[in-house]
Amino acid sequence: MQANQVKRLNFSGTYIDAKYVENVENYPIQNRTIALNPQASDAYLSETHTSIIPPFSSTILKETIIQKAESLLLLEVVETNNIGKIIFEPEWDLLGNIIKDFPKDTPLWKSPQDEAGVVELDPYLMTRQSSTPQQKERFTVKVNLWFAPSNSDCAIHNQHDFIEIHTQIFGQGRMQKFKVKAFDSLYEDMLMSPGYTTSVPFCQVQENQKYVYPWHQYYADTDCIWLAIEYHPTQETQTKQVYASGTSK
Repeated sequence: MQANQVKRLNFSGTYIDAKYVENVENYPIQNRTIALNPQASDAYLSETHTSIIPPFSSTILKETIIQKAESLLLLEVVETNNIGKIIFEPEWDLLGNIIKDFPKDTPLWKSPQDEAGVVELDPYLMTRQSSTPQQKERFTVKVNLWFAPSNSDCAIHNQHDFIEIHTQIFGQGRMQKFKVKAFDSLYEDMLMSPGYTTSVPFCQVQENQKYVYPWHQYYADTDCIWLAIEYHPTQETQTKQVYASGTSK
């Protein structure tokens, strides 16, 4: 593959410019940019002192060169004035209009989703259920932005058919975990500032691509924009799992 294959993501707009870059080699960064490494391998900067972006983590870069990475998600906040108007950009919608049973009075907006690319990783290593590499699986990386106004609970839930992590793009928020579906059962409160990624997924991986999550939610302390990074098992991976288990669909 040719170096520095750039894909501009479909939720890029007036306020946030978002790119997915594959086979990164000596890629220049000028303006303040959140760089997220969605891969299981390290990314490296070209600086005198070694600087690394570890797997599934992010940092904020400016006026530097990314020496090498399998791929990166690069998000630049290009306009902050009236940034809440991002929800009026094309294909943004209130989540209550997208999901039938989601409460329409919850102020949570979702951008269009884009498929960034395909990665290979060991999901048990990613979730820290294993400390030694096992067989890798292929996942399609799907990404989208979210917006919530200040002091918003974004709904406690525990159902996903994928592995997810989150990156804070604008504002101050939290990822929260609960013992049961009740706010007074909170047991972990992870503060989210711009450039921070929840590098260890909340879920546990079970057989046949089943991902078991604790009750959790996003909470917005201020007006917030964050990025959801979803790892969906590819059809190829699902087929291999079926044959390995001796079952058929």
